Amino acid sequence: MDLGLKDRVYIVTGGTRGLGRAAAQALAADGAKVVVSGRDGRRVAEAAADLGAGTLGVAADNADPMAAQRLVHAAKERFGRFDGVLISVGGPPPGTAVDNTDEQWQGAFESVFLGAVRVARTAAEELGEGGVIGFVLSGSVYEPIHGLTISNGLRPGLAGFAKSLADELGPRGIRVVGVLPARIDTDRVRELDALTGDAEASRAAQASRIPLGRYGTPEEFGAVAAFLLSPAASYLTGLMVPVDGGARHGF
Repeated sequence: MDLGLKDRVYIVTGGTRGLGRAAAQALAADGAKVVVSGRDGRRVAEAAADLGAGTLGVAADNADPMAAQRLVHAAKERFGRFDGVLISVGGPPPGTAVDNTDEQWQGAFESVFLGAVRVARTAAEELGEGGVIGFVLSGSVYEPIHGLTISNGLRPGLAGFAKSLADELGPRGIRVVGVLPARIDTDRVRELDALTGDAEASRAAQASRIPLGRYGTPEEFGAVAAFLLSPAASYLTGLMVPVDGGARHGF
């Protein structure tokens, strides 16, 4: 199936590792041009080199109010167009409602929430008909995850923002979608398993609650994200798509 990605131009924030990197790789593999960003300049350069000639790396922190405009400008200057963005950020600090500090909440709000809102608003100003804005969120949009209180607080709010944005941008032909990963086998999820004190036991317990019986791969997540950003998904907007092996049992 041709997703229609050839020569389209996408920004992927947090595209140097984990889920963002997997999505950037899937887009590039299908012929898209990709601008990947991240806070670590060395990782950004390495990711861009690994992803190939059609990729541009830009060191940028979503918490920086100027980052979004810099990224869109870079995409247009290098590739001559801008078709969409996938907003992916690192997970906020783990912890409980009692343990997480004001500083952790504030830092996460600036990068995970407000930074994502800024990127989406800037993209909305620059995109034309056929454009798309995607958010990498979490299964915590629907059900809190133990030990990830800050994520539980911020991700559902971003999902609500995405739904509102989809209603506002629909008449302009711009789509807005969310992707909700659960236990995908990334460094972040391995770290969360390790925090339990017995990573193998945690992984086995988590996998036992997934109907497919295993963690997902980054490649599986990337393929779904690339499809949702592509013209092949041109009639999908305002929806949240779980990539979780069936872990969410609601409709």
